[in-house]
Order: sequence, then structure tokens, then C-alpha cells
Amino acid sequence: MSDRYGKLYVVATPIGNLADFSYRAIETLRQVDLIAAEDTRHIKILLHHYGITAKTISLHQHNEDYIAPQLIEKMQQGLSIALVSDAGTPLLSDPGMPLVKLAKGKGIEVSPIPGACALIAALSAAGLPTHRFCFEGFLPRTSTARQQFFSQRLDWSMTWIFYESSHRILACLEDMATILPLDRSLVIAREITKLHETIVKQSLGEMLTQVQTDPNMQKGEFVVIVEGIKVDKKAQLISSEHTELLQILLEECSTKTTASIASKITGIRKKLLYQAALELISESK
Repeated sequence: MSDRYGKLYVVATPIGNLADFSYRAIETLRQVDLIAAEDTRHIKILLHHYGITAKTISLHQHNEDYIAPQLIEKMQQGLSIALVSDAGTPLLSDPGMPLVKLAKGKGIEVSPIPGACALIAALSAAGLPTHRFCFEGFLPRTSTARQQFFSQRLDWSMTWIFYESSHRILACLEDMATILPLDRSLVIAREITKLHETIVKQSLGEMLTQVQTDPNMQKGEFVVIVEGIKVDKKAQLISSEHTELLQILLEECSTKTTASIASKITGIRKKLLYQAALELISESK
């Protein structure tokens, strides 16, 4: 990495409420030589609010392959650049990937300035499992492709999250209802941090009815969070082969010894195997 190079800052911006902007992000935008923005007209509202006068250049999905190399040249000449999207954290369903990849490849330092992110904000308030989740970005535009998408995730045990637009949210839920059980829990987070912020947790069937009957639930920007299927951890761990092993051992050993030997062979916790052995004994009576 050359000390003569400038730096690329990836700066998260507010997703609605302009107050959700860190002091560090403000200072970064004040100090850089250039701000690469998804929509310069949109970002100037934020810049004006905080008295930031840095120059801006447009970098969006239709021009980024052409503009990114030009920005790399500027950073190689010593200029520092901030990358921002219209709202939230750049690159998450937003432009910027070509610029970041080129910068990394050219030895230019890329520094994240963290802040608002719609999917994380929604997940934090959803009340659904967060220990393992998958972000899917925006869904396909056609009904057939969406239904295929839902079919592929029908048996996922993790929480999954996607973005959806106001003019497709109803059709999206209708497609989901043709594939997923209507009692599957999900959360719709609408207009997060804005005046009409709405976060609703319901079954799929209840959610579909509410969106169909409430015009307000078809307006704004949406994060949809779907609960994975509930998996019996014991059933997940103990296979039919493990059950057969327990049955063989139980013919010659006590329940305690059976669990101990089976644990050494399989690596499964002794307590779990002991309980499974007891259930086999109960079933055989």
C-alpha cells in the first residue's frame, strides 16, 4: 500500500431520520476531497443539513463500471474519496462494489465508517431469532421467480431477510402464501426511522390480510423478515444410524453405559443420548 495514495471511505448515511448520522461520518465527509454518491441531488439534502460543502460526483449502477477507474486514478494521485448511497450502508443492495474491489486490488486503503443499515435495524426490533440469518437483497420481479425463491427456502431453519418495494409488497406476500405455511411467522418493517415507521410481527396469513386491507401497509420502503422452520435439535443430531446403535447397545448394556459408549463413538453429548435411550426403552414396552 502506497503512503502517497488517498483513502476510500465507505460511509453509511441515515435511512430516514437525518439525526441518525455519526459525528465521525460528518467529519469524514467534511474532510474528503470528493464524495461519490448514488444520487447527488439526494445526498445534497443531507450535506446541506450538516453544512458539508465537499464536491460530489455521481456513482450509480448504470455508470459505476466507467466512473470507478477514474476515481481510482484520483486516489492514486493522493485524493481521498467518500462513497455513499442514497440511504444506509453502501454495497448492501446499493452501488459501489466495482469501486471497492478496484481499490482493494490497487492497494488503496478502504475504511468503513459504520452507521445505519435497514436490515440490521429491522432485525434488532423484529423479535425473531438473530443468531443465524441470511440477507437476500431485493427479490426477483416476476411471480414465477419469486415462488421459486420461496420454494428454495421453504425448509430453511435460519431467519431470512429481504427488501421489497411498495408496488410489489402485496404480490410478494401473495406469492409467499402459495408456498409457505400460513402460520409461518414474519415481520414487516416499513419506513424505518421515518415518521410513519411501522414494525409488525404476525403469521403470514394475518400479514397478507392486513396488507390487502390497509392501504398504508402498501406504502414506503420495506424490510421483510421470515422466521425459519423450527427444528427439533435432538432429531437433528440423532440420526437413524445413531438410534440403531443405541438399540444394539441397550441389548447388552445399562442405559447409562449405553449413553456413555454411544457418546464416545458418535461425539454426541451423553445427556442427549441418555434421553434418547430412555425414550427407546419406553417405546419398546
